[in-house]
Amino acid sequence: MAEQKRVFLIVLDSVGCGEMPDSAEYGDAGSNTIAACAKSSKFHVPNLAKLGLFNIDQIGCGTPEASPSGSYGRMAEASKGKDTTIGHWEISGVISPKPLPTYPDGFPPEIMDAFTKQTGRGALCNKPYSGTEVLMDYGREHLETGKLIVYTSADSVFQIAAHESLVPVEELYRYCEIARALLTGDHGVGRVIARPFTGEYPNFVRTPNRHDFSLTPPGTTLLDCLIKAGLDSIGVGKINDIFAGRGISEYVRTKNNADGMEKTMAYAKKDFHGLCFVNLVDFDMVFGHRNNVDGYANALSEFDVQLGQLLPMLRDEDLLLITADHGCDPSTPSTDHSREHVPVLVYGRHIQGGVNLGTGDTYAHMAATVADYLGVPQDFAGKSFLADILE
Repeated sequence: MAEQKRVFLIVLDSVGCGEMPDSAEYGDAGSNTIAACAKSSKFHVPNLAKLGLFNIDQIGCGTPEASPSGSYGRMAEASKGKDTTIGHWEISGVISPKPLPTYPDGFPPEIMDAFTKQTGRGALCNKPYSGTEVLMDYGREHLETGKLIVYTSADSVFQIAAHESLVPVEELYRYCEIARALLTGDHGVGRVIARPFTGEYPNFVRTPNRHDFSLTPPGTTLLDCLIKAGLDSIGVGKINDIFAGRGISEYVRTKNNADGMEKTMAYAKKDFHGLCFVNLVDFDMVFGHRNNVDGYANALSEFDVQLGQLLPMLRDEDLLLITADHGCDPSTPSTDHSREHVPVLVYGRHIQGGVNLGTGDTYAHMAATVADYLGVPQDFAGKSFLADILE
């Protein structure tokens, strides 16, 4: 019996590789997340280098490999945006022609009035805020009044923070579902996020019970196509949340990047036929948004060690793709995402090393390539590059 084809698609959340022609329009001229990290003494990524990371056009750091074991390139984002949701949708084949709404001045009265009426609780803050600072500034008032802490960021998000002793996690999730139902159409934010916390002032801490309530993708994704074809579509980390559970046959949540890679390696030991789609969020959430260059660089080095453990586990018919969904340059004054190209590294026993895929004009080329490899019918905006890299 022929070995079943498996694809491992790993998204290094926010690991961009240099500005796009329109980055200045987003306030991101000169951003290059990987190059910023490469300046740190904590940066050591021999396995990514061997695959061809530093051979990518205009990567701006590192030493190119003489004979890379993988094929390599970079992709520009065709969608209007620079957030996780739109980035992952495009990786899965769906281009978003307009950005998801953001709220630099907070949410309008028609949303907040309906939200407070339906939840029966008032709301505090209602403006863009750091997720840790918002607890310092509003946590005590929340506990005294029972009002929910509602805030946003530069992303298209409606975030609700509540202390687990006052608002049980399931109740907080119900409030998020109320918000999700309200936030549609022109106010269709990418994600409503539950942000439970515990502790006492000033030592409040966010708990691992965060949960994202995502907008459903506006078109047919790679994941939908896999399910329709009867193949496995496995989500590791935030994938199930990002796609609102659609097109997922099974999923596991993760505690952090290391746990995400452990769970990916557990799937590498299993038989399945289809896609294992992995999101490693710490790069973005823990280091990028906090402008922690050394921490970001160290996280890439730690990933590289686990990548070295995963590579020998791959079978003859496996395809590995490593990419990102946007940038989050930790060396710039901004703590927001940055609009950047994303790296693409492709590896497999039957994949040619050293093929330069150049600069693709959409992340959707990845969806087309995965579908092509798995023999799944699709009609994505992207074009498969499989023929360029197969031996």
